[in-house]
Amino acid sequence: MRKQVGRKRNPAELKCSPAKLLKSGTVINLAVNDPYPNHPRPTSEECRAVRDDLLAFHGFPQQFVKYREQRLKLLPDEDEYRSTSMETAVSSKESVLDGLVSTILSQNTTDANSQRAFSSLKSAFPTWDDVLAADSKCIEDAIRCGGLAPTKSSCIKNMLSCLLEKRGKLCLEYLRDLSIDEIKTELSQFKGIGPKTVACVLMFNLQQDDFPVDTHIFQISKAIGWVPLDSDTKRAYLHLNTRIPNELKFDLNCLLFTHGKVCRKCIKKEGNQQKKETSSCPLLNYLCT
Repeated sequence: MRKQVGRKRNPAELKCSPAKLLKSGTVINLAVNDPYPNHPRPTSEECRAVRDDLLAFHGFPQQFVKYREQRLKLLPDEDEYRSTSMETAVSSKESVLDGLVSTILSQNTTDANSQRAFSSLKSAFPTWDDVLAADSKCIEDAIRCGGLAPTKSSCIKNMLSCLLEKRGKLCLEYLRDLSIDEIKTELSQFKGIGPKTVACVLMFNLQQDDFPVDTHIFQISKAIGWVPLDSDTKRAYLHLNTRIPNELKFDLNCLLFTHGKVCRKCIKKEGNQQKKETSSCPLLNYLCT
C-alpha cells in the first residue's frame, strides 16, 4: 500500500498555547456539551495535520480498510474525504448485530483473540437465535479464547433477550434509520453496553461520524495536549467529538489507535507488557513538554 507524504511542520505552529489559540479566533462553534469549553484544542488544522502525518507514516491500517470502503461508498465523488482514498478490497457489509457482538468480545483483549472468539462463536452457533437458545456455559466455552468469557457471555445473552422482547426479532438494522442520539439511547438500554462500545458501533457499523476513545487514544490525546491532563475518558470523548471535524474522525481514530499500540513515545509502558516500538514517532512535534 502506497504511503502518502506529509509536509513537515514548524513545531512552533503546532504547540500554540490555549491562550494564543483563543486570541487567534481559532475556536468556533463549541458545542454546549463540551466539558472543556475553554480548552481550544485540537483545532481543525491540528487534526488534519496529525491525520496526514500518521497516514504518511503508517499507511491506512489494513484491519479498518473494509469499514473505510463502506464509508466511501456513501459519499459523493467530489467529497473531500475521498482525497485520501486508497485501494481497498471488496468486502461484504457486516450486520449491525454482528458488529455489536464483535465489539463486546474485543473488550479487554487483543485484536487477534477477539477475532478468534467471534469466529468460534459463529462457528458453534450459526445464527443469533442459536446463541440465545444455547446454555451460557456453551457460549462461554466458544468465546473463552477472548477472555472474560462469563461476563461477555452474560452481556451477549442479555442483549439478545432484550432485543427479541422489544423488536420481535434479533436484528439491529433498524438503527440505520435513526439519529446518533436515538442510536445511543437504543444501545445504552442493554446492560453491559457502555459508551465506547456504542461509539464503535456508530463509527464502524453505522458509518456515523463519531470518535470512540479507547486507552491508546486517550493517552495520546493527553500527551499532545488535546485534552487536559486531569481529564477522564468520558469527558475526553465529549470534548474530542466536539473539536474534531466530522470528515476527519474515522481516519484519525483508526490511525491514533494503530499508532498507540506500537509507539512507546506516546503511550507509557505499563507493568511488564512489551510493546514493539516504532523507529521514530511522527507525533514528536506535537508532544507537550
